[in-house]
Amino acid sequence: MAIQQPCSKKFCGFRENFTFEIHSYKPPVKNMFLNSSYYYYIIIGLQAICVIHCLRKGKNQQWIWLIVFLPLIGCLVYIFQEMFSGNEIKQVQSGVSTIINPTGSIRKLETQLKFSDTFNNRVALADAYLSTGATDRAIELYESSLTGAFTENEHVHFQLIIAYCLKKDYESVLPLAKKIYNLPQFARSKAHIAYAIALEHTGNKTQAEKEYQLMKARFSNFEARYNYGRFLVRENRFDDARQLYKSIAEEETQLSSRERKYNRHWVSLCKEELRKLNVQQPA
Repeated sequence: MAIQQPCSKKFCGFRENFTFEIHSYKPPVKNMFLNSSYYYYIIIGLQAICVIHCLRKGKNQQWIWLIVFLPLIGCLVYIFQEMFSGNEIKQVQSGVSTIINPTGSIRKLETQLKFSDTFNNRVALADAYLSTGATDRAIELYESSLTGAFTENEHVHFQLIIAYCLKKDYESVLPLAKKIYNLPQFARSKAHIAYAIALEHTGNKTQAEKEYQLMKARFSNFEARYNYGRFLVRENRFDDARQLYKSIAEEETQLSSRERKYNRHWVSLCKEELRKLNVQQPA
């Protein structure tokens, strides 16, 4: 704040009036983001978001320990590994090109394989065949790629399990699934769902239900839970199936807009199954 004070001086018979200003001291403003208390609240907020996401998604509980004991680093690692995975971006990019011109994408991959018959080119073309419904061609390429150093390639095993299940070759699913069963990524994969389906159709229904139970995490695994509900219906356990589908319909209201969009297909199928159960097998 400035205070003006009048003052006068006399020079050579002339009086000159002027004013001078007294400025009050203003302390420098602290940056709120550098303030330790604000930093503390930001970290607590990040931890809360990450822990809630981890619990709702049924992630490995070791993430929670990392988030709690290494607050900033743990939160950043979790966010980039589990919440904003680069795989999602790649899927969107590849999905757009496939939707626009799927045949053109496959022709390009076929040409690449023709001029360079490598493992990567074989698998890329097999993945494209599988995603467009050419399952027999995909299986042929996957099987022929399992040679030499790539005999136990995990990605090919995962994809073959899915392809065999689509062709209802359930006997071929079982030995491959046992090879990769203990891998961390198997627990929440489509291959795990295919394994449970194969167990049911080869007569091991008890083990099939155990596998479905392992994938029964709330607010996630909607595809696995949809298939579990179908399993329960086939076993004439209509009330159990109804309760499962009802819980999924209720969970949808608690999902974020991004989660609803990502899981819309399987949630819609669950709601349709619930509607059918209420009509055909009323409680």
